[in-house]
Amino acid sequence: MSELSTLGELARFIGHSHLSSADPVVRRRALNALALSFSPRPARRSVSDLLGAVLALSARTRRAVLPRAHVELDVFAPGGKRAVRLTLPNKP
Repeated sequence: MSELSTLGELARFIGHSHLSSADPVVRRRALNALALSFSPRPARRSVSDLLGAVLALSARTRRAVLPRAHVELDVFAPGGKRAVRLTLPNKP
């Protein structure tokens, strides 16, 4: 007898679903809520992740604000002759 009453409860439960409502607004709300519950949630970030992002943005901003550097590098051989001279251009 308990098996039949459980089936009866299940049948009544399906009839009370908002997805089977005659009102299209109610159905749309229920469907949107269902779809929202299945959407992936963003992973929680730790404090160290956020601090790393802030430091990276700070360094990038600092480099963008500072004037460009002009670098000249001279390398000499042990005998005193110039081995390599490298000049990096100042790009605009």
